[in-house]
Amino acid sequence: MIHFKNNHSKTVFLLFGLLISCTAIFAQTEKRVEPKWWFGYSVAANINQYNGTTQMLNAATTVPTAFHKGKSVRPYASFLLEYRPNKVVGFMMNLAYDNRSAKFNQVMAPCNCPADLSTNLSYFSIEPSLRIAPFASAFYLFAGPTIGININKDFVYVQDKQVDQRGDFSDIRKTMLSAQAGAGIDIPLSKKSNTSQVTLSPFASFQTNLFQAPRTVETWDMYTIRAGLALKFGKVATAAPLKQTPAAPIETVRVVTVKEPNLAFSVRAPKIVPAERQVKEIFPLRNSVFFNMGSSDIPSRYVQLGKNESTNFKEAELQEQQPANLNNGRAARQLNVYYNILNIMGDRMRNNPNSSILLTGASDKNPTEGRLMAENIKQYLVNNYDIDPSRITTDGRDKPVIPSEQPGGTKQLDLLREGDRRVDITSTSSAMLLEVGGETSPFLKPVQIKTYQEDPLDTHVIFTNKGATELLNSWRVELKDEAGVVQNYGPYYLDQSSVSGKSILGNNASKNYQVTMFGTTKSGEIIQKESSVSVAKSESLKQEGLRYSILFDFDKSDAIAAYEKFLTDVVAPLIQDNGTAIIHGHTDIIGEEKYNHQLSHDRAVSTQVILERATNRLGRRNVKFEVYGFGADVSNAPFENKYPEERFYNRTVIIDIIPGN
Repeated sequence: MIHFKNNHSKTVFLLFGLLISCTAIFAQTEKRVEPKWWFGYSVAANINQYNGTTQMLNAATTVPTAFHKGKSVRPYASFLLEYRPNKVVGFMMNLAYDNRSAKFNQVMAPCNCPADLSTNLSYFSIEPSLRIAPFASAFYLFAGPTIGININKDFVYVQDKQVDQRGDFSDIRKTMLSAQAGAGIDIPLSKKSNTSQVTLSPFASFQTNLFQAPRTVETWDMYTIRAGLALKFGKVATAAPLKQTPAAPIETVRVVTVKEPNLAFSVRAPKIVPAERQVKEIFPLRNSVFFNMGSSDIPSRYVQLGKNESTNFKEAELQEQQPANLNNGRAARQLNVYYNILNIMGDRMRNNPNSSILLTGASDKNPTEGRLMAENIKQYLVNNYDIDPSRITTDGRDKPVIPSEQPGGTKQLDLLREGDRRVDITSTSSAMLLEVGGETSPFLKPVQIKTYQEDPLDTHVIFTNKGATELLNSWRVELKDEAGVVQNYGPYYLDQSSVSGKSILGNNASKNYQVTMFGTTKSGEIIQKESSVSVAKSESLKQEGLRYSILFDFDKSDAIAAYEKFLTDVVAPLIQDNGTAIIHGHTDIIGEEKYNHQLSHDRAVSTQVILERATNRLGRRNVKFEVYGFGADVSNAPFENKYPEERFYNRTVIIDIIPGN
């Protein structure tokens, strides 16, 4: 039986709770290089607990009063090896120095003298474990046997008014076989595309007292709670070994001919990398408030103002230059606007007294709760913005009018159901809605944002490797400048990827590069294709651009038709002669990677067709269209994928309009 004192059981739950909490923070939804073999080191603290009885220390020493309990914190260090053939199941091996020393609780000898007993008990430990990563994150569990080979067994007995006694315990088991279970989380320290990966892994484990009796006599046993850190290193091969012959001092790669469909490798360089670009962005306001599972309260991430604060709130304030701390990254700037959706609604209804809205709450199999969610939003608007209750109608449903979860679906239902737990805001008032495709538009009137765009897509070098998804396991690119300095990027797994022109150039103003693509086929052979690219930046050039976005429901690309009037009448006239329209499609992380990549590409191409037709009718000359489909690629995704609203906003086509020079 395993015996816990309350404080130690709390320690176990605290350690494991911290690891589980970290999972949400370090969740790895992005595509990351995943080595199969890992090695490294770990250090930890053993929190040792002694139970049972010991009195006869060896044949020469029996103490007058028995010792029963003890405890200590001692070091643990290991060399580790991990094998992960897939994302879920793997194997671990630790070869460790395992210190199980402790000091027994003080007792009183018959002479009424305090007595202490401590031991330096340590082992060489062999710990094979089964490793299971059950979630779509960096969190993992492990369990397995432990084999401890004793290397130290000495003791020190101290009794008041007596000479200290030192020696070795007798009857110590040379080998102890027991078990452990634990959990950890792998925190990446490397870029996701690096072929060499490093992770820092906090872990906690419990070494049971089952069979953990150090001696073959008496009843002394022990258990250990362990908490520590592991540093792990892994590497994947990106190419077959390069061959070298005496006649060829440089390394060569065997190039194979691939049957149709052939790879088509091309490189697009930015015309010039500007120092900065001020962007006027027309941001679509998603007409939904998403609620946490199990709660009908408005989530705290939505901005809720007090009555006095709401009196002074004006939507126009959100349209001005965003605060400096929101300039880094598209998601931060846009979500700052979106999370004010309740205040935007309140301000619009306050300024348009004839407007009204319908709040439709959806909660799976619980329309009553769905209506309660809607009522909570209504009360916020009534109490904080003095909106007449008669102007707000509420309703409750099992599912939204346009649900994400489809009948018969079995995959990623937790993410789909999060997206269906929401309150949708609809209105017949033009002051509330943007009429995209007619009066039935579901999207609220957009908000204009003025800000600076960092590292925009048109300043990237785009690598297109058409056919790679079908033909290759992975591919990488090598850039070599005139001085022979080499930069490597990858591995990549889809048909397209990009690298910031600014990061390629570093401190250089301009460079010419020889580009070599190395692809690994399904059979392990290496394909090599070459190109070249020139990249230049200007510290003086400061551009201004426009950005528009259109949104899609889950797994839909046919909604483009509803946007045709908006794209034709609003967006196309803004594209000037010699200008560039960069159209890039995206999806959320739900669904298969290959399917999402094609879906995003289809959305972007359909958008291009409408805009190209409209600019031709307008007589625009020398307009350049660039179209990309990035799927769920997190390196190019507009938003993260932690919350359902972020996933909804990632179902998008973004149109960047760059003026001609």
